[in-house]
Amino acid sequence: MPVDIELKKCSDRELRFYVRDPDKHSLPNLIAKLAIRKKGVVYAAYIIDHPLVSDPEVVILTDGTRHPIEVLEEVLSEARELANRFLTEFEAAMREHEAREKNPGSS
Repeated sequence: MPVDIELKKCSDRELRFYVRDPDKHSLPNLIAKLAIRKKGVVYAAYIIDHPLVSDPEVVILTDGTRHPIEVLEEVLSEARELANRFLTEFEAAMREHEAREKNPGSS
């Protein structure tokens, strides 16, 4: 599923960009939720005027101690790590499930 990004504003303290993706909430929400936890971030959210006709705008504001691009890079790295951990845990759960299916009485 292709995702397009349009940069709206980038300054020392503020980053704003549009995410053009058929799923208008998952990626912007993940970015905003992870960004607000980062040191130096004073505001992180996504704004969507109307889900049927507009694209979400992600906003990251910092106190100036960090550049918002640095925050975004950290957020994307954390999201990748979360996805990898989830995949590892899911694969382990699948192996356990398959083992139980093969030996239903040995739990």
